[in-house]
Amino acid sequence: MTGGFMGPPWQADWTKKAEEDRDALPEAARTLVSAARAELVTAADPYFRGIDTDRDLPAGMSVEPAQSTRPGGQHVLYFDHGRGWLRYQFTRRTTDPQLVIEECFWQ
Repeated sequence: MTGGFMGPPWQADWTKKAEEDRDALPEAARTLVSAARAELVTAADPYFRGIDTDRDLPAGMSVEPAQSTRPGGQHVLYFDHGRGWLRYQFTRRTTDPQLVIEECFWQ
């Protein structure tokens, strides 16, 4: 740990429901979910704050706050051109910052 703040890769945990939903998806969809999760845990800022900060995401992925009035709250990472998403919360702590993926969906 340098400078008192840890950086990526971030720790990522799944709620039981999100994990069950992910595991129930077809293999091709689970591959997409894994790629989306990889983008989250390696992002310098998992909330992709600022103008066009998610432009470096692969084609078909984008991020936005779940509620525009709470830019520091839950966020949604869309993948597969909006066919699926991960709703998550990022807890920025000096020790052990982590992502909690609360919802996994793909259609």
